[in-house]
Amino acid sequence: MHFAIVIKYIISTCATLCTAIFVPKIVRKLKHSLIALPVAFIFLNASNPIHAQSGRKKKDQQKGDGIITANLQRYIGLLASDSLEGRRAGTAGEDKTINYLKTAYAQLSIPPGDEDKNYIQVFEIDEGKLPSSSTYLKINEEALQKNEDYFPLPWSKEGTVKGASSVALQETGSPWWYDMKDALESNANDPHFIAEDHLKDIAKDAAAKGATALMVFNSAKKSDSISFNGKDRSTVSAIPVIYFTKKAIRKLGISSVSSPYIETAVAFTSKKRTAHNVIASIDNGAPQTIIIGAHFDHLGYGEDDNSFYKGDSAIHNGADDNASGTAATLELARLIKEKSAVPSTKKKHNNFRSNNYLFINFSGEELGLYGSKYFTEHPTVDLSKVNYMINIDMIGRLSDSSKLLTIGGAGTSPLWSDILQTATVTDFNFKIDSSGAGPSDHTSFYSKGIPVLFFFTGLHADYHRPTDDVSKINYAGETRIINYILQVIENSDGKGKLAFTKTREHSTGGERLKVTIGIMPDYTFSGQGVRADAVIDGRPAQKAGLQAGDVITQLGSHSVTDLESYIRAINTFEKGQSTTVTVKRGNEQKELQVTF
Repeated sequence: MHFAIVIKYIISTCATLCTAIFVPKIVRKLKHSLIALPVAFIFLNASNPIHAQSGRKKKDQQKGDGIITANLQRYIGLLASDSLEGRRAGTAGEDKTINYLKTAYAQLSIPPGDEDKNYIQVFEIDEGKLPSSSTYLKINEEALQKNEDYFPLPWSKEGTVKGASSVALQETGSPWWYDMKDALESNANDPHFIAEDHLKDIAKDAAAKGATALMVFNSAKKSDSISFNGKDRSTVSAIPVIYFTKKAIRKLGISSVSSPYIETAVAFTSKKRTAHNVIASIDNGAPQTIIIGAHFDHLGYGEDDNSFYKGDSAIHNGADDNASGTAATLELARLIKEKSAVPSTKKKHNNFRSNNYLFINFSGEELGLYGSKYFTEHPTVDLSKVNYMINIDMIGRLSDSSKLLTIGGAGTSPLWSDILQTATVTDFNFKIDSSGAGPSDHTSFYSKGIPVLFFFTGLHADYHRPTDDVSKINYAGETRIINYILQVIENSDGKGKLAFTKTREHSTGGERLKVTIGIMPDYTFSGQGVRADAVIDGRPAQKAGLQAGDVITQLGSHSVTDLESYIRAINTFEKGQSTTVTVKRGNEQKELQVTF
């Protein structure tokens, strides 16, 4: 799952970050928040009697279950093998995975559902920028190691600077030095102090007074939390700004009496990856389409800083997350294909021919729902004719003791309750959550006004670790879940196009933000600021007049350039406080008053 997105901050839920975030670094572990999701209603289905079956029907069911289980073992075994190297988005491992999925759908005689009819939808993951290979820094002719000893701030001016300097003196026409210690200590009790915002002011002042560059370090024991954030879209400073690590300062022996000679060049390059969704379709000539989806990407070797594992580099195979869901979409595609092939008669209606079907395996989910977001912005079908979307993420660890199956999105249509409870597959205890927003790809569809369901068997000790392996999958449990989803689809027949209902979003789990504003951020937005994908009814943002599509650029005195600066800014406020929020709406800039 995308939960990915708590790494630096574990945020509430999509909706709470609502203010809650799934930021690629933030976003990663939001799955954790699902543990605490408020439950709209719970019903236990394990005790419901199964309709009497003839011996033959029971044998047919057992035979069918055996086929599903065998196929799951084959699919998950391959998808979670070392040969795919953790299926990281935009890598050779992803390429191998999409080729496997294309072949699997073709073997099932299920045609492509993309515009080019090759099963593939291409999209780009914009990860911001990073220092290019031409960036260097020498102090007294000693070359320092980029990222290990220093890094240019992402809002630094590009360019070359050479010259003598003095740590104690700030002279026009030379590089200046700045120690964060005094600012950190004097503002230790100021909840509105943000170190990087302070540093931007220092750089602006230094440039105005004739500094050619700003060399920054921190001799205090207190951390300044400054790091390189490639997605920072701040206004570029007038001079290069370089941050030294404590290790480098010790190695160089920098002190107030030092007069280092500096040679540096700062340059950036864009950091992008090309990723792919895999789309297959069954066209029954129906007026509406059901979308069944699951993300196939995982963490690779943990290069994106979204793993809980802290040891040596290791492949994260993601058997449960989300080879289990990917395999389920393939099996559901096979089963629906078989059932759709049976023509309706006067005596018997075929419940699977009333809809068309789109099967989508998304990439980029672990980085922030990139694939599903791209699809909903560039759909291959008319979204107004989509009946509903089913998202399957981590259904491979059904507990044989608790038998707990979580279903999210139950409040997104008034018909879901009846549809879910009339399914006759038993032996589950259900935890039902009403919210349409959550830490996975269904959120992208909910934001477009489409009813959703989200199936999930829960977190475990192997989540986002290399130990999420095939040997721990409960294949019999996943087989039962697939049968249940199939019955849900069948039970929705005859209901027409399901009505959509907006749900009240909840605050959940993790290390909470002090306050919430009530937006669902667009995690794929690459401009300056934070774009609201949706504004939650009844929350501060909606009361203040924010609209979906608004880009937040300022909260009070704090500039908002990206999701991380947004979180830092919002955490300086307390419940009940009011401030101005500056937004860009189209070509207009508006100032609104918000009360947390």
